Amino acid sequence: MERSKCMEMEGEMKNMIKVWVSVLISLSYCYFISSKLPKGMFRFLSLSPVLYQFSMLPLQFTTVLPTGVTALFITWLTNSKLLLFAFDLGPLPSNSNSLLRFISFASLPIRQTLKTKSNSNLTSHPIFLPIKTFLFLLFLLPIKQKLHPALVLSSYCAIVYLLVDIAMGLCNILVDATFSVELQLPSDDPYLSTSLRDFWGRRWNLIVTHTLRHTVYNPVRSLLRNTVLGPQWASVFGVMASFLVSGLMHELLFYYVTRVSPTWEVTSFFLLHGVCVVAEFGAVKWLGHKCRLHWAVSGPITVGFVITTAAWLFFPPLMRTGTGERSIREFSDVVECVMGIFY
Repeated sequence: MERSKCMEMEGEMKNMIKVWVSVLISLSYCYFISSKLPKGMFRFLSLSPVLYQFSMLPLQFTTVLPTGVTALFITWLTNSKLLLFAFDLGPLPSNSNSLLRFISFASLPIRQTLKTKSNSNLTSHPIFLPIKTFLFLLFLLPIKQKLHPALVLSSYCAIVYLLVDIAMGLCNILVDATFSVELQLPSDDPYLSTSLRDFWGRRWNLIVTHTLRHTVYNPVRSLLRNTVLGPQWASVFGVMASFLVSGLMHELLFYYVTRVSPTWEVTSFFLLHGVCVVAEFGAVKWLGHKCRLHWAVSGPITVGFVITTAAWLFFPPLMRTGTGERSIREFSDVVECVMGIFY
């Protein structure tokens, strides 16, 4: 049994090598060929085969973590960057003089930014990554031991935050060491959010937030602002479109990981939060800033709302398919196989 598990892991490692070699070749094509074409439809057409290929890559894997990482990093974020690249809207420059830099910024969930006070928060220092990794492993226990459902749900919330933060933080460290550039933090202490706008717009998964802002929100707002809707309603439609696309992309990510048809609960989660963000903005505008709740009150309400709605709509598709338990088994198999090499 142990030998068969190790052979499965070995096969998955071979799949990973094949996938990332294909990513390197495809992005080299984008750098040497597509970047030389004029921006617009011609460049977009030249990128279309790459966009399709990157959408299929997660299906090459059978285990949870490689599938999820490839789906997030390549299928969603890299494809989004290439769509912007087709029209020279950044963050990938068409006149870059470094292939390594182009590939790094295209394939990894990173974004160069200016050094500010906001992106020097203490918990994002590299020294905290081992601590976050330890906490990540600690939060796996309630799922593995099948403890009380409330503990399992709380563990899912913590695991998602820590996994995203660790994966993107490691990419930041690697690229910062290679190119010596200041990179945007993967997140900014989302548990300190005082409103849903604060959580989604300024604290949680900032790379995805930036991607949605430039690929969905800005185009929708620009398209509608000069119509009868006006700038204000154009912004509302831009927000709702961003949450809708985020929901649909999460449904796709969940499909890659679970291989189960979507139930649209995840899309409902994001649409609910989109409506709440719009309502929150309207309430602040109508009542004024003087009627804002104190942060000691609004903070727990915000975080509690996110956790409660996530437990209701976001996590059930993963829990029903046993994805958490499966990922733990796979992690244990990897550890056993590695230990078997040395002992």
